[in-house]
Amino acid sequence: MIAPDNQQERLGDYLAGYVDGEGSFHVAVQRNPSTRYGWQLVPEFHVSQNPERATVLRLLQAHLQCGRIQANARSGGRDRSLVYVVRGRADLLRNVIPFFERHPILSEKRREFETFAEIVRAMERGEHLQREGFERLLALALRMNGGGRYRRADWSSRILRGHTPDMRSDPCA
Repeated sequence: MIAPDNQQERLGDYLAGYVDGEGSFHVAVQRNPSTRYGWQLVPEFHVSQNPERATVLRLLQAHLQCGRIQANARSGGRDRSLVYVVRGRADLLRNVIPFFERHPILSEKRREFETFAEIVRAMERGEHLQREGFERLLALALRMNGGGRYRRADWSSRILRGHTPDMRSDPCA
């Protein structure tokens, strides 16, 4: 018989392996006129799965004690998959990041996780609220996930060149 502690370790390792194949650590760059630079960084952990295999999403949610499970596509789309999503910074810091530090991902996706954790922790320290910190975190975010196939290649230069109201008048620009 497997001891309870060992069962939890094995489950954690299983979930980390599952995330390695089906999950993503992502930092979205979204336009938001109410923020200092007109853009915001939105860290997000998510795992997708078909509805008939949603048990693993519920296991992740129960194990990490945060996040939500929702339809992956907008209504009316052909994508029927579900996605487990964690966006709250406190949940990422308290639950998600420590979990993957205890149960490391073994593939190259580990670098994505490490960059993700660095960005989330820097945001918790408020580094994204200063221009230099925002620029550094933006550069890290834009390099994640192979540069992001859906991201525009010129985002970084557009954002940093002053395409936002607060930055146009910045004397440091």
